[in-house]
Amino acid sequence: MSEIERSAGPSGIEEMLEELALQLEGAESLSAETIAREIMRIGFRCRRCGDCCRGEENSVVVFPFEIRVIIADETGESWLEVAGPPEEGEWDCEGNFHTLEWRLRKTGRDCRYYSENGCRIYGARPLLCTTYPFYLEGGRLLWSECRGLGGEIGTEDSLKLAELLKRRQIVEIREAIELLLKYEDFERGEPSPFGRCIVHDSEAVHEVAWSEIPGALGRRLRRSQKW
Repeated sequence: MSEIERSAGPSGIEEMLEELALQLEGAESLSAETIAREIMRIGFRCRRCGDCCRGEENSVVVFPFEIRVIIADETGESWLEVAGPPEEGEWDCEGNFHTLEWRLRKTGRDCRYYSENGCRIYGARPLLCTTYPFYLEGGRLLWSECRGLGGEIGTEDSLKLAELLKRRQIVEIREAIELLLKYEDFERGEPSPFGRCIVHDSEAVHEVAWSEIPGALGRRLRRSQKW
């Protein structure tokens, strides 16, 4: 269950919006130069190993504007060929499954755009991919496990990465704000094979038929341990 779903209700959402407004102010005031110096201290050089593109834990949050870039600039695919709803969510009293935002599609355990020659949408990668393994949390630079950590990185590349990290933080907060402003709470209910998948994002509420995402309904029913 997401923080938004846990805090659903007018007062909870109002508090979250106030907190996000403060976070946005803080993110906009971050110094890219300071972040860049920290990146240089830690060190990073992509080894093109593909570890971050493969495996069960691989899950890339992708926002609506990023999906459009991938469709327009790289693939020409449909929306649901590029991205699908995440596995986590809640059921309403009519048997619909509600979830938040989108994830890049996978083939088996791996990102569907990964190949032996590297990323097939490299020029249109989401912000999460372009900034990996680093991320910002409360203004602090943090990082995930990666073979490239400790590698040599120059001043120009570290600053470029820092600016992307700052942009990513701002985008993530703004997307969360827009999602909350459009979010309508619902009465919780039991899992059902007869409803739809409803995706809440920063632009709209999208209803997706389970037939458009083969296998997705079965996985969610199994996760619920009700079926």
